[in-house]
Amino acid sequence: MGAYILRRLLLMIPTMFGIMAISFAVVQFAPGGPVERVIAQLSGQGGDALDRLSGSSSDMGQGTGLDTGGASSRYRGAQGLDPQFIASLEKQFGFDKPPLERFGLMLWNYMRFDFGRSYFRDIGVLDLILEKMPVSISLGLWLTLLSYAISIPLGIRKAIKDGSPFDVWTSAVIIVGYAIPSFLFAILLIVLFAGGSFFDWFPLRGLTSPDFDQLSLWGKIVDYLWHITLPVAALVLSAFATTTLLTKNSFLEEIRKQYVTTARAKGLTERQVLYRHVFRNAMLIVVAGFPGAFISAFFTGSLLIETIFSLDGLGLLGYQSVLNRDYPVVFANLYIFSLLGLFVGLLSDLLYTWIDPRIDFERRDV
Repeated sequence: MGAYILRRLLLMIPTMFGIMAISFAVVQFAPGGPVERVIAQLSGQGGDALDRLSGSSSDMGQGTGLDTGGASSRYRGAQGLDPQFIASLEKQFGFDKPPLERFGLMLWNYMRFDFGRSYFRDIGVLDLILEKMPVSISLGLWLTLLSYAISIPLGIRKAIKDGSPFDVWTSAVIIVGYAIPSFLFAILLIVLFAGGSFFDWFPLRGLTSPDFDQLSLWGKIVDYLWHITLPVAALVLSAFATTTLLTKNSFLEEIRKQYVTTARAKGLTERQVLYRHVFRNAMLIVVAGFPGAFISAFFTGSLLIETIFSLDGLGLLGYQSVLNRDYPVVFANLYIFSLLGLFVGLLSDLLYTWIDPRIDFERRDV
């Protein structure tokens, strides 16, 4: 197992290189850029000018490496600006170097977890990410724990009661949960319980109250749970459907196998058969989907929920960074979560061997 883990760790190096290289190359061809955003602000167009700059050939990501001469023809809206000022902007953003040099410098810094500073916020990128982390950790952990805590027991129960009225009406609930996006659930919860049209029981903004620091320990816990209830409920209502059906189908497949019949013939109780034999095998496919669910819960899955409930987390940070062409933040988020995803994938494989010791990755190709 040690050799397998080492191979997987070594394979992370070219994988991360490929992710960053492709992302860096794609960004070179995207319209708009930090220099153009500054020019738009100077000309009074603001952030909306980025949309109107989509037809221009501009520096992207870490820059395009175009010749710095003739700046006024390279940036729409730069007419009348001092070329030396444009050159100073390019130098400030690091666009005065060739693309390959910028890419190599970025990789070298990222290997040392030096992500630089945000283009448009006076703060280090890593400090900015850590500042937004509590919101994403709260949403991600509660979503993962609650969705799995609901999905696995419900999926097992549905497998045992397959075809019964319980299975039918819970399937109807699951279909509704799967069909309706989380942001629609969020809006419905706001209308019902956050002062929309009926009850005004829950707050609409932030992770804690303004007087959070003055509360007692118990008061802080209650205040935190009070704020997090609706966002997590909206996420969980849409997230548990897939895992529930996956668990049910996996258990049904295992229950019909010969070893289950043999275990019952030996006199084992149904509970012993289910949790001592079936559970270990059936949970393999559920574990396989954990890395993707984990990363989604911490980042991509919470963007709209963070926006609706005014929660300033990593999902909203990444979205705003893309809109503002704040590429140090964009690439840092990509690097951190790609690396995290690879490590979680390795952890998932190790969980395979813990759940079912018959699996031996040493005898398989990586």
